[in-house]
Amino acid sequence: MQISEKYNPQDTEQKWYNYWLENKFFHSEPNDKPPYTVVIPPPNVTGILHMGHMLNNTIQDVLVRRARMQGFNACWVPGTDHASIATEAKVVAKLKSEGINKSDLTREEFLKHAWEWTDKYGGTILEQLKKLGCSCDWDRTRFTLEDKMSQQVIKSFVDLYNKGLIYRGYRMVNWDPEAKTNISDEEVIFKEQNGKLYYLKYKIEGTEEFLSVATTRPETIFGDTAVCINPNDERYAHLKGKNVIVPIVNRIIPIIEDEYVDIEFGTGALKITPAHDVNDYEIGQKHNLQMIDSLDDDGNLNDHGLHYAGKNRFDVRKQIAKELEENDLLLKAEDYMNKVGTSERTGAVIEPKVSVQWFLKMSEIAKPALDVVMDDEVKFYPEKFKNTYKHWMDNIRDWNISRQLWWGQQIPAFYYGDGENDFVVAETKEEALELAKQKTNNQQLTADNLKQDEDALDTWFSSWLWPMSVFDGLLDPDNKDINYYYPTSDLVTGPDIIFFWVARMIMAGLEFKGEVPFKNVYFTGIVRDKQRRKMSKQLGNSPDPIDLISQYGADGVRVGSLLSSAAGNDLLFDEDLMVQGRNFMTKIWNAFRLIQNWNKEEKSLIDSDKEAIEWFGHQLNKTIVEIDQQFEKFRISDALHLLYKLIWDDFCGWYLEAIKPNYGEGISKEVYDQTIIFFEELMKLLHPFMPFLSEELWQLIAKRTPENALVIAQQKKGEEFSEDKIRNFETAKELISGVRNYRQTKGISPREAVEVYTNVNQFENEAVIRKLANVSDIHFAEKTDKPSFTFLVGSTEISIPLSENLDLEEEKKKTEEEVKYLKGFLISVDKKLSNEKFVANAKPEVVEIERKKQKDAQDKIAILEEKLKSL
Repeated sequence: MQISEKYNPQDTEQKWYNYWLENKFFHSEPNDKPPYTVVIPPPNVTGILHMGHMLNNTIQDVLVRRARMQGFNACWVPGTDHASIATEAKVVAKLKSEGINKSDLTREEFLKHAWEWTDKYGGTILEQLKKLGCSCDWDRTRFTLEDKMSQQVIKSFVDLYNKGLIYRGYRMVNWDPEAKTNISDEEVIFKEQNGKLYYLKYKIEGTEEFLSVATTRPETIFGDTAVCINPNDERYAHLKGKNVIVPIVNRIIPIIEDEYVDIEFGTGALKITPAHDVNDYEIGQKHNLQMIDSLDDDGNLNDHGLHYAGKNRFDVRKQIAKELEENDLLLKAEDYMNKVGTSERTGAVIEPKVSVQWFLKMSEIAKPALDVVMDDEVKFYPEKFKNTYKHWMDNIRDWNISRQLWWGQQIPAFYYGDGENDFVVAETKEEALELAKQKTNNQQLTADNLKQDEDALDTWFSSWLWPMSVFDGLLDPDNKDINYYYPTSDLVTGPDIIFFWVARMIMAGLEFKGEVPFKNVYFTGIVRDKQRRKMSKQLGNSPDPIDLISQYGADGVRVGSLLSSAAGNDLLFDEDLMVQGRNFMTKIWNAFRLIQNWNKEEKSLIDSDKEAIEWFGHQLNKTIVEIDQQFEKFRISDALHLLYKLIWDDFCGWYLEAIKPNYGEGISKEVYDQTIIFFEELMKLLHPFMPFLSEELWQLIAKRTPENALVIAQQKKGEEFSEDKIRNFETAKELISGVRNYRQTKGISPREAVEVYTNVNQFENEAVIRKLANVSDIHFAEKTDKPSFTFLVGSTEISIPLSENLDLEEEKKKTEEEVKYLKGFLISVDKKLSNEKFVANAKPEVVEIERKKQKDAQDKIAILEEKLKSL
């Protein structure tokens, strides 16, 4: 069958993806094969494909497709995360655009809108992953807020609460005034911002003296309940036990002492605002200070803010600085660079706030999760992330798991009274009622007397169960799927969620299953632009992956993104890599067209065919072994580079050239058949990286039934190979390249045959050398007196008598210049090697390199001087 001149990805990608789906090649059920399981890091349900997703999912697909072709029962579970803060923010914004405020809706009404939004936009990213070629088991798609998943989340909460690991506490949290919820420490991003450091005057009670206190947040003075000095600070010894008056507020507060205060920083005196600063909260607890919360949930001043009540905290900052100055209560204000905590999701400046929240004790469940990583029961690639992980686990704090949101699993705590402990925790309201009756000894209680906690659980509290919950492992702990697929095999994720997700999944796996959730974690790099900035929608520096796929084909984009993405190292995105990926597709397509166009004839193999076939068989086996070694180390980019070289250089550049029939002649059928066998093996190796192109060519080679589709074909195992055969062919390549170089530099036509003189008795792969270098005669172990072009390949000397058409005077001049340059180079090397200090202190291998340079230069000079004599 004659194939088209150009490969068109648009014509093939959808065709083959539909074919794979129709034949259920991606679907997995437990069987007698060894399982290979990957769970997708679930993208946000309302998200769209970005460059980070593209890299991450391409790597997962390469691993899954390869496992499938190596005899594993590969199962890649897809799904999405309900992303409570991000999704709720989008729904709130949509409602606002329609004139509806969330506060005017009941929980049920709001959730109805949220589900409508999710149903409308929730499948976008999964559909985009199909465009990339992802071979997920779509029949197993899960959503973290679907009923069965939520049941498992609630079950885990109740279990941990009953074990005494979950508690309710009044603590300082990170408040996001835009999302109107608290967020975890890991979700706070610190950014440098230009601000002011204000020096305020706190008058000493009953005197005209004042104490200067520096702050970047003068709007928080309404919550001040003390000023703190270091007990060892002699400057303020006379103020111990006295009171000061808060500027503008005119409240009298004590001067307290604590060694926490840094004598060297600012004025050495700190205003203490326990309700609005994490460190102040700790000091407030220690000294039993009053707590005054002067901000509301929107980040506006409340009634404690006096005449600023209802105004935004940042507006008040400017206005209060002016009022302080007018009342001679501001000593000075100076420019100050400050690190400000912002919300990862909304970008809002975080406000420390004290509130009642639910917490999970981490120290008890963190230790086993640290041990399994440090003991390599869970292996990290690259290994450097073990240190990052250990540092966080050693300094872990209790996990604040409650969020002031409606989109998420509602906390299963039910209140029956107003007391601090008047609640029960249960999976259902019916169970809660029974527990409440027992706890109160009041059998008259009804379901109407119970009120469920308003808060939802942190999104990560559902996704930390993901490797188990996707197989319903907490609902039915002994079902066939969880028993077969768990623990999963490999996790591919970004290092930015090592704490949010990776650490917590390990904790959950050990806590609920007594087993680690995966064996290996491969950390991808972060995709950055040429200026090393992280690609993001906000910066507008991220191309749309779907546009790239349209332009370069999914295979071109996959290869382009993998070519420079070594594990754990950031990927500098360059569209030229996509061009390289597309060019690789074109090269392979054209190679097949070339093979297909040869006329097959019943004739014997010639020596050059035999040599090429033997060499490429060894080269193929060697590369398969090397690719396997790279995959074992998760060096996927390096594995691709090996395959790229095998196809582009070895197969297209050398093998096809060596077997190509002479003009007007046909090719031996035996050679053709062997070439197709090689090409099929290459397509099997290529398939995980370039699934569409490889399947298209596979199906063009021969008519195949679905049972013989490439997607489920088994890759060739690496067999024994001869390093000598490969090395000998490398020597032949260098000899051929040397002859070609002679032709190119001297302007000699490739059609003009040359004769060769050499100091050796024979050439390995002589037939290939004669054919590809167009050599007419080889004079073994013989020198020539004729003017010659001479070069060395190792210790083999090659001399080609110069063509009669050459200008000998010009050749002599060039040769003299080359000798002059080499002699200068040799002097510098000799100098280095005669330096005793260098020889004594340098590494032996460095000295050896210099000695080799010396010998090479000496050999070349000797050859060129012989050439000058002949000229």
